[in-house]
Amino acid sequence: MGKSSKDKRDAYYRLAKEQGWRARSAFKLLQLDEEFDLFSNVTRVVDLCAAPGSWSQVLSRVLIKGEKFGRSAWQDHEAKFRQQMLGQFGPPELSGTAETTATRLEAQESQPRKDVKIVSIDLQPISPLPGIVTLRADITHPATVPLLLKALDLDYDQKMKSQQAAHPVDLVLSDGAPDVTGLHDLDIYVQSQLLFAALNLALCVLKPGGKFVAKIFRGRNVDVLYAQLKIFFEEVHVAKPRSSRASSVEAFIVCLNFRPPKGFSASLEEPLGVGFRLSRMTQQNDERLHRAPPTVLQDPETGGWNHAPFCPRTTDEHGITEIEPEEARNRRDEDIRWIAPFIACGDLSAFDSDASYRLPPGHVSLDPVQPPTAPPYKRAIELRKAAGGAYGKTVKC
Repeated sequence: MGKSSKDKRDAYYRLAKEQGWRARSAFKLLQLDEEFDLFSNVTRVVDLCAAPGSWSQVLSRVLIKGEKFGRSAWQDHEAKFRQQMLGQFGPPELSGTAETTATRLEAQESQPRKDVKIVSIDLQPISPLPGIVTLRADITHPATVPLLLKALDLDYDQKMKSQQAAHPVDLVLSDGAPDVTGLHDLDIYVQSQLLFAALNLALCVLKPGGKFVAKIFRGRNVDVLYAQLKIFFEEVHVAKPRSSRASSVEAFIVCLNFRPPKGFSASLEEPLGVGFRLSRMTQQNDERLHRAPPTVLQDPETGGWNHAPFCPRTTDEHGITEIEPEEARNRRDEDIRWIAPFIACGDLSAFDSDASYRLPPGHVSLDPVQPPTAPPYKRAIELRKAAGGAYGKTVKC
């Protein structure tokens, strides 16, 4: 989290430091969970591109410590308050029942889950978190798969060269994004390749019925991505948390109920089961297609005969023949796309991430909960200090 004037006026930036989160992105995951119930029946999770660790921090506090946030915490608080009011103002014969219910609610406030396993991966180092295994690795490299499988299962034998997890996980998260350049087409392409690598890694460790959540940049051809994910997951949604700025093109793809195709085997050497054989398979399919001879049409003006490309024709009961040009047919096929539903997450009464709120009187700026361990701009700061500051060393005339 930065310290610019814009960040200081950002409500989620200040709220993250007040509540002890490493970054404001923690609210994005919490709001996604409120909408899709991502943490239901989840004990094994893989967090990709995890630095600085805000999403892993959410997993640690929810799954390991048993804490509740958002709507579920508010519902528990309201239920406890009603029971306390019932025990204080209700009939005497109900006071014992109210006290028993209140005691039960207090016991349910913090219920850590059993056999929780969380693995976080990133190229940047991540400060330790209780109960979480952190790996410093590249998710786009095939060598990361054995490291991940070893972290998930200590009995994993790398000599077997298997890329399937013996104990699959319930949820795979990816909040990674490239360093944006401002060229939207380039940024969207690089982000799609990062998402492609995260998906390939998720296919190796997800169990049937698992969930996959990743950041995307919405662009012109993002519908193709939705259709590709629909092959592996029963439900695909696009979500925009309220803590995500509306001025940003980022969104989150939420894939539920993982169901791999029959006979599919995930491998980073053969991404999505096809790999680099895709162009050759496409060419072979084109060669196997039946090619009809070109259609010969008569020009009404000159009376000559022109060779036209193959056009499908249909004849109705009145003997009228309709010819559909190939260009129109291709255009019609391109328009058929599956569009994922778009959902806005977060309570409408929550803060607006694009608004600048006035700082309260007597506001004290807090330091970040966890400063970057090895920021990419660390070398730039050192060079600036060596030069004497932002404007260089002063020279006496």
